[in-house]
Formats: sequence, structure tokens, C-alpha cells
Amino acid sequence: MDSDSATTHRVNESREPIIVADGVTKIFGEGETKVEALRGVDLAVMPGEVVLVMGPSGSGKTTLLSILGALLKPSSGRISIAGIDVTTLSERRLPNLRVRELGFVFQDFNLLSALTAVENVQVVMDFAGVAHAESRQRAERLLGDLGLSGRLSFLPEKLSGGEKQRVAIARALANDPAVLLCDEPTANLDSKIGHDVVAHLRRIADEREKAVVIVSHDERIKSHSDRVLWLEDGQFKEMRTMAVDPVCGMAVERETAPARLELDGETYYFCSRGCMREYQEGIAAR
Repeated sequence: MDSDSATTHRVNESREPIIVADGVTKIFGEGETKVEALRGVDLAVMPGEVVLVMGPSGSGKTTLLSILGALLKPSSGRISIAGIDVTTLSERRLPNLRVRELGFVFQDFNLLSALTAVENVQVVMDFAGVAHAESRQRAERLLGDLGLSGRLSFLPEKLSGGEKQRVAIARALANDPAVLLCDEPTANLDSKIGHDVVAHLRRIADEREKAVVIVSHDERIKSHSDRVLWLEDGQFKEMRTMAVDPVCGMAVERETAPARLELDGETYYFCSRGCMREYQEGIAAR
């Protein structure tokens, strides 16, 4: 497995990995419809480590995240979370593992619209059996740590995108899980707010020694990561030469970019022709 060390954040390597994936495969369908989403994936993530998984659409990133999150069973191989062999657990025991050991952060936030910010965090602790007074206190503290003390009673519709994502991070931390799994956490955020959200995740990994796995196309997350892994055709491979779409900020493979533009001796790469047109229109309007 090849990796690209993006930063020099300190990782506690004296402890055992929190996440271990050993020879994980996932096959959907059979016969002519058979799809090998993952092919013998190995991965170990240490306490306090932020690992960014990148790759083209359809490469198996979401499947890998779902398996690490005990939402999907591998076809073969082994997954261990905080010393627990997830692949041997019965379906009845998996919900308790997810509530206590895993925190999830999604690109669409997945907040409950009828609940306030603090209630969205509390509800996860309710599932874990935490007393109401304690869960309220802990939810307020987590939101306060993320700069949301003034938004506790706000419904999601009254929150900005960045505030919603910070509520989602607080919710993910509610039961003090060992692992945070993040699916495109900056996808619906502008550049500055996206940077702030990833900085929060980096700080959480450093201060609380959480293992953080982020699946994203966002090239900017690399600077906050300890390792960047490239997943393609269900396997980890060497990082491709990447560029950043100057319009949307998405990571784009230089070799296979859907659109590119030569301008004043420089080449610009785009995730779509729409982004390229927007860039050209912006230049023309100057």
C-alpha cells in the first residue's frame, strides 16, 4: 500500500492502531453483474492520526467508509475497531458498537430538522443510555468547544452550512468514540468555512487522540492530513498527479481531467466543462 505523507503532525505510534483493515474485499452481485468494489484493502490508523482517502468516483471510497463504519459487511477480510473484531459481531451487536465507538460526519449534515442544535447532539447520547441532565451538559460543552454556544436553541434551518457541520461534528463526538469517519465533510461549504471545519477535525485528532478517516475529493484537506491514500479500482495505489479546479476547489487528476484550459502559458484543470465555462466567463468579465 503506497501513501503520501502530507504533514508532520505528531501521531502516537507507541499504541496499537484503532482501525485495522486486513485484506478487505467487497463484491456486489454475481455472474455478469458482479462488481469488485474493494480488492484486498489493508489499512491501519493510529490514535491521533488523520487519514485522507482520495480517488475517482466509483473507486470504492464510500464502500470502504461504510465497511469501516460497520454499516456494511466485507465479503472477506477482517475489520477491527478499537480492538473489537467487527467482522465476527452479530447484527444485533453492531448498533451498540456504532453508537459507542464510531462517530459519523456526512456532507449533507443529516441533522434532524425538528430538533435544535443541542437536541441533535443529545439524541445520540439518549441512544447510548446517558442520563438527560448529563447529556444536556455534555452537548452544550461540545457545541461550546466548537464556537456554537450562542446557537444551542437554533433549529438547523436557522444555521449556516458551517454551523450545521460543526453541530454534526459535536454529534459525532457525543459518546466519545474512538473513531471519526467523515464523508466529504467540506463538499457543501465555501473555501474558508471548509478550511475551518477540517481544522476542527485536525484539532480533535490531536487533542483527543481520535482516529479520523476522511473520504473526499477536496485537495485542500491534504495539508491537515498525516497521510493521503489514493483508492482506485478498489485498491490503494500511488497518488496520481493532482490539480485543483480553480472554480470549485475539487481535486482533479491531471491525466484524466474532463476539461482543461491553456492560458498565458499555464494549464488549468477542471472537474467539468461547466466549471471551465464559469472560469472563462469570469476572466472575460474582468
